[in-house]
Amino acid sequence: MSDAMRADARARAARIRLMIFDVDGILTDGSLQYGAEGEVVKSFNVLDGLGIRLLQQSGVGTAIVTARKSEIVARRAAELGIEHVLQGVHDKRTGFEDLLARTGIAAAECGFVGDDWIDLPVLTQVGFAASVPNAHPEVRTRVHYVTAAGGGGGAVRELCDFILRAQGNYEAALAPYLR
Repeated sequence: MSDAMRADARARAARIRLMIFDVDGILTDGSLQYGAEGEVVKSFNVLDGLGIRLLQQSGVGTAIVTARKSEIVARRAAELGIEHVLQGVHDKRTGFEDLLARTGIAAAECGFVGDDWIDLPVLTQVGFAASVPNAHPEVRTRVHYVTAAGGGGGAVRELCDFILRAQGNYEAALAPYLR
């Protein structure tokens, strides 16, 4: 990423009031593990969870928009205090428009992180679009920021830290842990 692209991404991240996350491939590594009884198991990264909490504490709202529907996602979102959770949304553009109507936040003040074609209708509308290095190439070329860490491997935390820094809130978020 060039210095000019990084500066543009930082300026866009500075304006974010609502950060929206896809789940599979972003909050997880994209793997779906099926047990003998058909249950699906997903793994979430604790670093990502703290990053989301830190964003919330700094005043940035958080949301999930995902095509799959899972009680596991609902539980993780509840643990993290994610207020807006839209599951089973195969038309993410419609889900995003619903989220904008619910919150009254403009698309330019939203960020979204996704990894596949289904995410493009939102990624191309938000003020700050992000992805992960293992995302589909068509997605990576259309976002403002690509994390160094992969989905489920701390990418969300990296992104949250980037937003906190862009908004001038990183040091204040860190301070309580240094006392």
